[in-house]
Amino acid sequence: MLLRREVYPKLQKALARQAVVALIGPRQVGKTTLALEIGKTYPSIYLDLESSTDRDKLTDPELFLSQYQDRLVILDEIHRMPDLFQTLRGLIDRSRRTGRKTGQFLILGSASMSLLRQSSESLAGRIEYVGLGALHLLEVDHVVKNALHALWLRGGFPDSFLAQNDQDSLVFRKNFIRTYLERDIPQFGFRIPAATLERFWTMLAHTQGNLFNASRLAQSLAVSTPTTTKYVDLLADLLLVRRLQPFHTNIGKRQVKSPKVYIRDSGLVHALLGLESYSDLAGHPVVGGSFEGFVIEHIMAVLPYPTQASFYRSRGGAEIDLLLELPKQLGTWAIEIKSGLKARPDRGFYHAIADIRPTRSFVVYAGEERYKIRADIEAIGLQELCATLQEYDYKEGLSLSTSL
Repeated sequence: MLLRREVYPKLQKALARQAVVALIGPRQVGKTTLALEIGKTYPSIYLDLESSTDRDKLTDPELFLSQYQDRLVILDEIHRMPDLFQTLRGLIDRSRRTGRKTGQFLILGSASMSLLRQSSESLAGRIEYVGLGALHLLEVDHVVKNALHALWLRGGFPDSFLAQNDQDSLVFRKNFIRTYLERDIPQFGFRIPAATLERFWTMLAHTQGNLFNASRLAQSLAVSTPTTTKYVDLLADLLLVRRLQPFHTNIGKRQVKSPKVYIRDSGLVHALLGLESYSDLAGHPVVGGSFEGFVIEHIMAVLPYPTQASFYRSRGGAEIDLLLELPKQLGTWAIEIKSGLKARPDRGFYHAIADIRPTRSFVVYAGEERYKIRADIEAIGLQELCATLQEYDYKEGLSLSTSL
């Protein structure tokens, strides 16, 4: 639980505000462990809906759950019984009439949009969402030496990050990928050959952080262009891939229109490419795109609400890796990302900030020292930038959705 100390208070506050809280995140990221810890602080009951025994208890869900209206009911892997949402609504409304309005159900899900659609239709006004992503540098820096390099290489799934050695970590991630392909994705109702989806996933790893080119991927896989779009939609819904949309503004420049695609966990990128050690990663062409995705995921996890995140690229070569339109007086921040120890912006970054004129501009690099590159551009380490954004998050109100 020490490792998820940033999310634990968010979950407690959400349960104090709302009848149902949905804890959303990919498999193996620690949702069940966190929920069981929360359950120790309340009278509670836990049901794992992947267990046939627990599903059998819910043959008549209203009858069974009505016995526990004085407890917090934790329902794990809620996607296995989507019809439960309507029952939960009835039980919540009944409890409201008797005076109980908060902290009734904690539901855990490994899929984003499908779960959100089901719950939003049935539980509108009764549910709050908390995203649980991979381990964050702010959570582990006090536990592991050289945490940034270890977290970048192994990724943020707890069993991978905390493995005894790099080889054990890689074995965990390869097994994770295989389980998703052969068991988990079919459970969500998708009938896609595992070998085809693995090839697609591996292609995304090779092109980490590039513009999404559906037709080129379709040609490589011998499928239709809409099919590749459907594949990336699926991986995004399962919280395994992020699409970063381009920033559009009327500045008289020709801009790209395709999104950039990132595999959200850097450890999965490296597993798909067979990169076991830091030396393997450092010499691979994906090193820059891998670090870029790693940094973007960390920043997205601590953004104050509401923030719009995008990238900027013109046909002439001007580029900003991450553009943040922050709330209130914080303005627009432009971020260039460098995987090395030299925080030297590309020429395209200078052209881009001349186009956009952001409030603040940063170069995030693998070092820790903070210094001015020129009057309007600062070099900064990832940990310090995340800590700064997190302070704004706490001041302005917690964001419960930006990491989904």
